Amino acid sequence: MNQEERPWTEGFAESQAGKDPFELSENGSLPAAPPEGGAAWEGERTDPPLWAEIVEEPQEAYEGGAPGDEEESWEAAEAVPLPPRGNPLPVRKTRRRGTLRPAAERPEMPLSPQQKLLLLDTWQRSGLPARDFGALVNVSRQTLFAWKKRFEEHGPAGLVDQPKGAKLGSKLPELTKRTILMLKQAHPEWGCERISDTLLRGPALPASPNAVARVLREAGYQLVEQPTRPHPDHVRRFERATPNQLWQTDLFTFMLKRQNRRVYLVAFMDDHSRFITSFGLHGSQSSPLVIEVLRAGIAGYGAPQEILTDNGAQYVTWRGKGQFTRECEKLGIRQIVARPKRPQTLGKIERFWGTLWRECIESAIFRDLEDARKRIGLFIDHYNFQRVHSGIDGLVPADRFFEAAPQVLATLRQRVAANALELAQQGVPKRPFYLTGQVQGQPFSVHQEGDRVVLQQAGQEREEIELMPPAAESASELPLAVCPQGMPAAYGEMPDELPPGASALDENLDQPQPDQGARDEEEA
Repeated sequence: MNQEERPWTEGFAESQAGKDPFELSENGSLPAAPPEGGAAWEGERTDPPLWAEIVEEPQEAYEGGAPGDEEESWEAAEAVPLPPRGNPLPVRKTRRRGTLRPAAERPEMPLSPQQKLLLLDTWQRSGLPARDFGALVNVSRQTLFAWKKRFEEHGPAGLVDQPKGAKLGSKLPELTKRTILMLKQAHPEWGCERISDTLLRGPALPASPNAVARVLREAGYQLVEQPTRPHPDHVRRFERATPNQLWQTDLFTFMLKRQNRRVYLVAFMDDHSRFITSFGLHGSQSSPLVIEVLRAGIAGYGAPQEILTDNGAQYVTWRGKGQFTRECEKLGIRQIVARPKRPQTLGKIERFWGTLWRECIESAIFRDLEDARKRIGLFIDHYNFQRVHSGIDGLVPADRFFEAAPQVLATLRQRVAANALELAQQGVPKRPFYLTGQVQGQPFSVHQEGDRVVLQQAGQEREEIELMPPAAESASELPLAVCPQGMPAAYGEMPDELPPGASALDENLDQPQPDQGARDEEEA
């Protein structure tokens, strides 16, 4: 640089005499452009002026290096074209004091409860506002107030970091969880939907099927998916709008295990409510027995408008009209016959047979036909008034059938035994029997297992003695079922089963038969 040349900043320094050399002008900018050959004065700003930042420096201005090299040539910098004097440069806006504050650095690692407690104690001792103290320790004032509130409410335990997000596991109350587990333990065959409906109807504990499944899964239960055969055809459903519009009827047969005897069960079900209106259990299947069951249902709950049957011989005949068809016409009831080989049409009562078999008949042991009638009648009472049904939105059949007559429903519910299901499955409960002691220094024990008495002695084999109580005394202890039963009154007290070689028509053979001459005289 030529020493004889006067720096362009000297004139500017003389004009700003008596002022702070770092103080800017009113618009906060430097002069538009320095004079030729200008340079910065000593002791003043050394950073490049504002105009130098916006000038694009070509690569040819540097000799032997890139723009980032340490050695730069001032002569090359002088060759850079300067912006014209008449165009003012952009004005740098000034910042008002107190409006902006540099962001405080936050700690990367979370603070421990001991450190939080130490900061709270230091803050209380300092007496500083939360904003000022937080700036010193790199903590926001909102965080300080949150720590203080949690400490006042929960003590030092409130400073422990709580897990974020929703709690894992079921959110049901503990009482509801225990009730779900007790119901599942008592009835392992029940599903989530049935447990949910039972909770809502019984103890009034709301729990969705998904919530029930979550509780069972947490308790260790596992969902076992059993493969089923595919059903390509879609399900077609129908349901009458009001009770007594349509009844469904069908027959079901099973074996009495002790007597090794086959019996037949006929029932009538209301299509709208799934309510069993009547039933009958007999040793044979015939149209008169079915008609008696129908009359019992009509006497108890009124006549339906229509009756849906299958193509069984008890309901239809291949020639002319059968007894059941004529009975329906006499009562003003329309008979609807399902298509052959199509059990889905009677799907509601077919589903009832499956429920009756799984929940009662499969595990029950009936003494005789009369005991089976009473216990099956008790199960039907349980089905009508206590058992929830998934096909009718978790209600019981009686809720729908007696919708227009709640006082009738209340009266019948009082007659239904509270333990109707247990009585149907297990029969009359027996008192426990157990005896133990010593005979001639040898211990022995006597206890009851079902209808047997078991004797155990030390060093000897187990002895069993079967005891059969009188059937009449035990059967009389069972309460009577509410559901009407169809019993042929014209037959009187018919024996349950006839001896081999005997017939119900034998008594008619003993009566004297008129001869042919007497018949001719009567006809004349």
